[in-house]
Amino acid sequence: MKKRYLYLLLLPGVLFLTIFMIIPILMTIGTTFFNESGGFSIQGYLDFFQDRYFIEILLMTLRVSLFTTIICILLGFPAAYYISKLKQRKKAIMLLLTIFPLLTSPVVRSFSWMVIIGKNGVVNKLLMGMGLIEKPLDILYTPTAIIIGLVHLFLPLIIVTLVGVMENIETDLLKAAESLGASRLAVFSKVIIPLSVPGLVIGSILVFVGSFTAYTTPALLGGKQRVISTFLYQNAITLNEWQVASIVATIMIAVTVLIISIMNGLAKKLNPKG
Repeated sequence: MKKRYLYLLLLPGVLFLTIFMIIPILMTIGTTFFNESGGFSIQGYLDFFQDRYFIEILLMTLRVSLFTTIICILLGFPAAYYISKLKQRKKAIMLLLTIFPLLTSPVVRSFSWMVIIGKNGVVNKLLMGMGLIEKPLDILYTPTAIIIGLVHLFLPLIIVTLVGVMENIETDLLKAAESLGASRLAVFSKVIIPLSVPGLVIGSILVFVGSFTAYTTPALLGGKQRVISTFLYQNAITLNEWQVASIVATIMIAVTVLIISIMNGLAKKLNPKG
């Protein structure tokens, strides 16, 4: 009887998600399998995967998302470990500082990076002033600029996720490993990293999916560099090709589900008991 009441509590949320998310997504996917005459067809997908321009955009988006995720892991893991070992008050302050950039609009952050990495920006002026370069570097409106912006955008997510997992790792467990003769490097690689896998996987999924579907940052920092989200926007809003935009959206969903499945599979192999 109690379980029945608990299920009733889920009903409003399930109805809301079904009506406003699941049904529209299924309708969008469904329209991609019909041609203009109303007959079933997968020609739209065949045309896309035979189009070299689209394949290049898809591969570029995957590269940008992968590099963003790797950089966020490399920067976020040590930062999260440091924060997790702080006392409660200092930890709260550090987490507040970590989350604070999320309160700023991606548009504002992207424009800030345009000022920093532009041809007449802070970075180029500093390097030229030090005599390290003779002419300004072309960083803005390149894939590198997109990666920088996305790392700034999503780094707090992986830090917060990892801190939540790492703070539950018992200190006694680390001391026990050291007392059995394990070096600090061995403790880090064989105890801390395996126990952090759940947070690492969740954080990586958030960063990768967020980078793969991001629009504002690539649009502002990428210039003419196309990623799949800006390609979708161009077809839907500029060219009014909603059929093409629906196919692109469906491919984005399929790639996202595939990447999540792969990461979950890796997590089970790295931490079978987790």
